[in-house]
Amino acid sequence: MFLKNNVLKSTLNVILKIFLFVVIQSCASQTGINLIDDELQTNVVENLRYYLYFPKEYSSENTKEYGILLFLHGGGEAGSELNTLKSSGPPKMIADGHEFPFLILAPQNPNSKKWWNTRAVKQLLDSVIADNRVDKERVYITGLSRGGGAAWEMAVQYPDTFAAMAVVCGMTPLPYASWINKEMPIWVFHGEQDESIPFSESETMVEKLEAMGYDVRFTRYPQTGHNSWTKAYKTDGLFDWFNEQRLRSDKE
Repeated sequence: MFLKNNVLKSTLNVILKIFLFVVIQSCASQTGINLIDDELQTNVVENLRYYLYFPKEYSSENTKEYGILLFLHGGGEAGSELNTLKSSGPPKMIADGHEFPFLILAPQNPNSKKWWNTRAVKQLLDSVIADNRVDKERVYITGLSRGGGAAWEMAVQYPDTFAAMAVVCGMTPLPYASWINKEMPIWVFHGEQDESIPFSESETMVEKLEAMGYDVRFTRYPQTGHNSWTKAYKTDGLFDWFNEQRLRSDKE
């Protein structure tokens, strides 16, 4: 009996040692740091449907170059029904018979729950400019709500593209305000009673830009909520103001 107990104890000791060895080795492998250096080329495809407006005289004056206004809609018009773009902004004005002195490009964000893919929008804009008689010094941008936020974003990302910008109740890239072309005129609109995108978004951004010497106009609507674009795009002289602007570089 004594011999059997010794054999059993010896066997258990061996098993315990093996178990502890495995555990220690496992812990050691988990605490080690492995760093690899690699890369992967990604391809993101975005299908952008759009409206493209041409001034009435575009086809008859076949040597003249025109400006172009990029319009980015809000979240309510995102999705797959292109016709919804005619509910607000320049597309609505065109549908109502308004004429403009420049081309207007109005793409649709196909993703109702995602932000604008601004890289895809820039590729579309570049393609339209290349395929039509567009003066590259007269490229303008405007947007409302989610599209207003995207307009701010594009002004930050592509400071050498746009000659003027008008933003209606858009979220602002406050930490990157200084990246915007300092020579580009900016017109901001916002309702003080906005409960979707706080009025303070535009107010704080305008204050920062003014402090840095930017040319900024700020139109505020005291008794207006989020739907400030209804008034903003009816502002007298807004589109004439756009048409007067030419691209100026802050590097000059």
